[in-house]
Amino acid sequence: MLVKLSTRPAIRRCAGAGALTLALLGSGLPVAAAADQPQPDLSRFYRQKPSWAACAGPDMPKDLQCAKVTVPLDYEHPDAGTLDLALARYRATGRSRGSVLLNFGGPGGAGIPELAGGGKQFMDLTNGYDVVTFDPRGVGRSSPVSCGQGTEDAAAAMGRNADIGHPQALLQKLRQAADQCARHSGPVLRHIGTVNAARDMDVIRQALGDKKLNYLGFSYGTRLGAVYAAQFPAKLGRMALDGVDTLTEPLSEQGLAGAEGQQTALDDFLDWCTTDIACPFGQDRRMAGDQVVQLVRSLDENPVPTDFGGTFSGQDLVGAVGQALYSKDMWPSLERALVSLVEDGDTRRLLGLTSGGGFAVPVRQDGRGKAKGGPRRDGGLVDAQDVPADNLPAALMAINCADDPDRPGEAQIARDLKDLQAAYDQASPVFGRFRLTQLLMCYGRPKGTKFIRDRVKNLDSAKMLLVGTRGDPATPYRWTEETAGRLGSSAVVLDNKGDGHTGYSSSTCVHRKVNDFLLYGTLPPSGSSCPADGNTWSSTTNTSD
Repeated sequence: MLVKLSTRPAIRRCAGAGALTLALLGSGLPVAAAADQPQPDLSRFYRQKPSWAACAGPDMPKDLQCAKVTVPLDYEHPDAGTLDLALARYRATGRSRGSVLLNFGGPGGAGIPELAGGGKQFMDLTNGYDVVTFDPRGVGRSSPVSCGQGTEDAAAAMGRNADIGHPQALLQKLRQAADQCARHSGPVLRHIGTVNAARDMDVIRQALGDKKLNYLGFSYGTRLGAVYAAQFPAKLGRMALDGVDTLTEPLSEQGLAGAEGQQTALDDFLDWCTTDIACPFGQDRRMAGDQVVQLVRSLDENPVPTDFGGTFSGQDLVGAVGQALYSKDMWPSLERALVSLVEDGDTRRLLGLTSGGGFAVPVRQDGRGKAKGGPRRDGGLVDAQDVPADNLPAALMAINCADDPDRPGEAQIARDLKDLQAAYDQASPVFGRFRLTQLLMCYGRPKGTKFIRDRVKNLDSAKMLLVGTRGDPATPYRWTEETAGRLGSSAVVLDNKGDGHTGYSSSTCVHRKVNDFLLYGTLPPSGSSCPADGNTWSSTTNTSD
C-alpha cells in the first residue's frame, strides 16, 4: 500500500467556494486577498522603469542587457522592506511588440545564467519580443537563500545506517537543518514561494511597459505561470507552459513520481551505455544496474575529496546523474564523467553536470562559477560570484515547502517513515533516498500556503498552451492532463510524443508551435501532437522552417 505523508483532507466540491473564487478572478485583483478588504498601496513599485546596461561578467554575451526591479519583501506590508530582483534581456531585432518573460524551472533555477548560456534557442522570439528573464526572489542574485551545512547534514542523517524505526535523532537533525537554513537565508526565507514570485512577475510586467504578460515557463515555471494566471487573469497575454507541473499532488507523491521517472531514464541510459565498449559499467546490462547502486552506496560510506574542497558523496553523484538524465543530449557527457570517476576518482566532470538535481529545463551552457557567498540583509542584489554554492537545492526545498500546506508532525512521520522509505526504495534504488531526503527537509519549516490547491482552477483567462512530453522523467505526462483539466477551458494541450524533460529544446515541432503561438497567437487544436522526431536543439538548428 502506497504511503502518503500528507495531512490534507480528501478533496471536496464546494459550490460556494468556487463562486467566491470566480468572483475574485473577475475583479482583476490578486485572488490571495478578498475584494472587500483594503489593499496595500503598491503604486510606487508599479511606477518603476528599469535602467538597462550591458551585463557585468566575463562570460556574459555582449548583447545581453541587465537591470533590476524592486518588489516588497511582504506584499501585505509593503513598508516592511524591499527586495531587488535581477533582470536580463535580449532586445527585439525588429519592431518590438513588448516582452516575453521566461522562467527555466527548478524551483530555484536562476534565469540570468540560463539565458546567457542557452539564449540562442530563443532568438526566434526576438523577431517580435524583447526576451526577458529574471532571478526569482531567493534565487541567484536576488537575495539567494542558503542552508550552509544543513542540507549535507540532513542527507548524512538519512544514511544507510539511519534508525528509521526510531527516527527521533533524524527529526532532530532535520529541525537543526531547518534552523540553519533560516540563519543563512535572511528575511527572504519567510516570504519565498510561488504566490509571491507570481506577484513579483506582475511588477516586472508593468516595469517592462507591457499591458499584459507574455510568458514561457518550463517545468516548475509552469506552476509559476498557472499561479500568475489565477492571480491576474485580466493581465494574461500569451502563456506557454512546457513540462507541466502538478498543482495538487502532495510532495510525497511528487517525490515518488520523480524517483520513478529518473529510474526509467537511468535504465534507458544504461541500455545505451552498455552497447559502448567505453561504458564504465561494462557491457552486461543487468550487472551495470547493480554497479550503479553499489557505486552510490560506496561513495555515501566513503566520499571522495574534490578539487574545490569538501567531499563528493553518493548523494552528490545521484544529483549529478539525475540532472544529466533530463536530456539524451547529455548522455555522452555523463558517460565520460562516470568514466573519470570510476577509473580516476575524478569528480570534476560530474560537478560540471550538476546544478542541484531540481526540475530545471536542460539548457546547454558552460560551467557555472559557485562561490561561498551569502545574501545581503538589505535586499540588494548580490554579485554573481557571491551566490552560495547550495542556492539551487536550498531554494528548491524552500519554495516547494512554502507551496505545500502538508506539514506532518513528529508522531505521523515516526509512524509512516518506514513504509515511506520502502515505497521510495521500490520506486528507485538509486534516486529513492535522494528524493525522500528532499521531502523530509520540509520538517521544522512553517506550514505552506493552500492557495495553489484551493484557488488555481477553473480560470477565466486568455488561452494557455500546455506542452506535455510522453517520456519526461521529471514531469510525467499525466500531470499535463490533470493540470489542463483543473485550469479548465483556458488550457490547450499539445502532446509531445518524444522523450526528455520538456519539449521546446528537444523537438523542432514543439519549438515551432510554441513560437507560432507566442509570436502570432496561432494555437494548435487541443489534443494535437508532435512526433518523436529525435531532432534535438542545437545552435545550428533552424526551427523556423
